[in-house]
Amino acid sequence: MNVKIIGVALYIMLIYGISKHYPAMHGLFFPAIGAFSFLFISRPFTAKAMSSISAGAVLASVVGTLIYHLIPGIFALFVNTLIIIWLNRAKWNAPPILAVSLIPFFTVTPRIWDIPLAVAVSLAGLTAVLLAAEFVHMRLPAFFRGGSKLAPGSEEAAG
Repeated sequence: MNVKIIGVALYIMLIYGISKHYPAMHGLFFPAIGAFSFLFISRPFTAKAMSSISAGAVLASVVGTLIYHLIPGIFALFVNTLIIIWLNRAKWNAPPILAVSLIPFFTVTPRIWDIPLAVAVSLAGLTAVLLAAEFVHMRLPAFFRGGSKLAPGSEEAAG
């Protein structure tokens, strides 16, 4: 049993439930949260690396939101994609970052800051869950030794 996988599944279920029952929290659940979850449990990441990728995602959501509101039409999508790919020179190596920059193009929110805030809160929660899962895994090593391999060496990284 891999505690990080269980933690991620419970976290995704929780934010989905919150987003369905509280309309003001609708933005907490977005498809790329699953991609970030898989990315974080399938490779060995430190808290610093997860925070850096999360910051890149928040920055991308801010850029995407601003471009969507400033440039009318489909050209905004083109400009957004170019900018986010260019920003990836920071070596985040995280494709979901581009995905979160596209959220404003298919989600309507009443306030311009809703999407970046939701991305920040969701990814902060995901990072906290994974750090807590790591803590639990270190405290109960015998119980959490089984589980399937996500990628070579991922058992050590994920659990």
